[in-house]
Amino acid sequence: MIRIKTNAEVELMRESALLVSSTLASLASLLKPGVTTAQLDKRAEEFILDHQAVPSFKNYRGYPYATCISVNDAVVHGFPNNKELKEGDLVSIDVGVYKNGFHGDSAYTFGIAPVAEPHQLLMKVTRDSLLMGIEKATAGSRVGDISFAIQDFTERKHKFGVVRELVGHGLGRQLHEDPQVPNYGKKGTGPKLKENMVIAIEPMINMGTKDVIYDADGWTVRTKDGMFSAHYEHTVCIKRGKADVLSSFSEIVAAENANTFLFSGY
Repeated sequence: MIRIKTNAEVELMRESALLVSSTLASLASLLKPGVTTAQLDKRAEEFILDHQAVPSFKNYRGYPYATCISVNDAVVHGFPNNKELKEGDLVSIDVGVYKNGFHGDSAYTFGIAPVAEPHQLLMKVTRDSLLMGIEKATAGSRVGDISFAIQDFTERKHKFGVVRELVGHGLGRQLHEDPQVPNYGKKGTGPKLKENMVIAIEPMINMGTKDVIYDADGWTVRTKDGMFSAHYEHTVCIKRGKADVLSSFSEIVAAENANTFLFSGY
């Protein structure tokens, strides 16, 4: 069942989504060689709790951490651990918060400088595909219009792999609601988008094959060929004419640009 939000509920969701953005920005300031993803996860949980919210992911369906931190060939759902980050790593961080009865959800891929040029392109194409998907997230369009925009740009134009097993989703009082929002599909197909639907659009794009495998932990998803992957995500409210993006990358980019250890080529 697709749930339409009231204007007041959308504003509560904006507060949750922007807290996710601030959490990601706080992590951006810490990223450098030698830092562990376990340290980042601890910081994120403390930051969220300090802002009178709770991490959406922790204990969700048994997931044991506050964040999903996926490095290099890990696509999504990576377990934070004590392995130190190094130069050239791509670090995709996915964060959710629950506040005032609603969830916010966003993800961002960071590069520990120097980043190889092919991986810079992967980051840019993935992020640009998110923006292209958002352009189609308007009342009267269909989910497939978002899906096609992302797939056409990343797969046909740039020959990257679009992950099929994992998709975007509706968002609200539950972390995952209808509809599913795939990153691949056909124009004019899927559920019709209605004003004040809220969805998470999140392209997960691989350098090589679209195929993935799962680690023994049952959560971490990796590229089957071992090539790098990138992941960006926004919480988006459907509106007429132009989508209302409830999360923001502005604070994240500012923190990224201020951190000399990070690639900041945007």
